[in-house]
Amino acid sequence: MTTPSKDAPPPLARLPEEWAKEVVRLGGRTFHGKQVFRWLMARGVFEPAQMTDLPKDLRRALAEGGVEPVLTVLPGTRAADRTRKLLVRLRDGATVETVLIPGVSGERRLGRGVQDETESDDADAAAAVDDEDDDEDLGDENPQGKSYLRVTQCISTQVGCAMGCVFCASGVAGLKRNLGPDEIVAQVLAGKAELDDDERLRNIVYMGMGEPLHNYASTVRSLRLLTHADGLAISPRRITVSTSGLVPEIAKLGADFAGQIGLAISLHAADDETRSRLMPINKKYPLAALIEGLRAYPLPRRRRITIEYTLVSGKNDAPLEATKLARLLRGLPVKVNLIPMNPIEASTLGPPAGARTLEFQRVLLDAGYSVFIRRRRGDDVAAACGQLALLGAKPKVRVDRG
Repeated sequence: MTTPSKDAPPPLARLPEEWAKEVVRLGGRTFHGKQVFRWLMARGVFEPAQMTDLPKDLRRALAEGGVEPVLTVLPGTRAADRTRKLLVRLRDGATVETVLIPGVSGERRLGRGVQDETESDDADAAAAVDDEDDDEDLGDENPQGKSYLRVTQCISTQVGCAMGCVFCASGVAGLKRNLGPDEIVAQVLAGKAELDDDERLRNIVYMGMGEPLHNYASTVRSLRLLTHADGLAISPRRITVSTSGLVPEIAKLGADFAGQIGLAISLHAADDETRSRLMPINKKYPLAALIEGLRAYPLPRRRRITIEYTLVSGKNDAPLEATKLARLLRGLPVKVNLIPMNPIEASTLGPPAGARTLEFQRVLLDAGYSVFIRRRRGDDVAAACGQLALLGAKPKVRVDRG
């Protein structure tokens, strides 16, 4: 595309009103901006010559200088359960990962009425779907009656991560750089292009590489792009942003989107001493400040905050820890996702035994919480929670602390 005005965002990061300014500058009319946005975001068409409802002169002006790709999808890996990890190379050669998780749905576990505790619910979907829809059937149908498998996509917001959580591979080499909003959105468009014929993109979770709220400006703009009615039009209630607990940014996210974007908190411990060992960010934003921030988050009616709790054997998996967690969360509108730690190369830490996980879950169920155990998806291709890492990255420090 032709050289944009100096203040214009990158092409894939522009909202319709910003495209309107660009096309007027190029000799088009204001309404053509919405058409360009629709071609890019809704149809995944990047070649101006194919934007057939635009005037020829405008298409020619847009095409001058060519279209620089935001990212390149490298050969990916596909797990036996159809989970796919896509490795994408950015313009500067950096790589990040995004994951497609098909066929996920959230069964609710409320109170004591659990008939089969050995079946693990899928916490990825439980985090991504609105509470009103937790019990929907797995498939969706189009007007022709064809059934589709719903897919949740996990996307990255940074190259690496600065948070240094001991159970997560993304941060072992530290933070390299933030992603731009166009690089975040491009992951979704690339993922959509990789879907099988019987799949449909349903949910987006900001749970890949990086801390989304540490890259706040790009995360927020990407949310506005993904939810815009003239583009992909993804419902805000189908998007969840996960954070390690950056309290000021949690408040900003709630204010910027009136609480409509789903919120997930990487908690992983119920006391400051344990959490600070597992998650250094707790030293800056301890539990009291975090819980206060969650109480102030403007949740819409019938929505809940997702609490993510990675179970690390011998560190935070005792029944007493579950009791402390139940006490800490008392009065908050939450659902709890228990995540047995997935193995990572940089750590000797690991998950508890299955019986230990169920015992932890039972304590929370008896306290009246909705509790999900994350089914392991894609761990045979290192696409599971906590396993996304920089290509070829080496840990800066050994991460199995205390």
